[in-house]
Amino acid sequence: MPYVLRHKDTSELFTCKLINVYDFEYHGVKMWNNQGIAEAEYASFLLEKGLDELWNWELLELAENLIKLGNVKLNNNATKRLFLTLEGKVETR
Repeated sequence: MPYVLRHKDTSELFTCKLINVYDFEYHGVKMWNNQGIAEAEYASFLLEKGLDELWNWELLELAENLIKLGNVKLNNNATKRLFLTLEGKVETR
């Protein structure tokens, strides 16, 4: 299963501008397919995105279908935020 970044206090999933396999930009959930790569890259990735409070974020293994559903709910809208509920569902606000 892929790994994503979740904010420890709010359960917000980290979203940003990404490039899909067809070289199109979209706003979606940042994910890594490998735990080792995720652990090696997430801190520098957050710093690159301008976030310096790295301790507020944690890596979380999340089913790919939930990531895809979250991307659909984001609707390529950078003003929407995506959260993982206590029930394990994704919702936008």
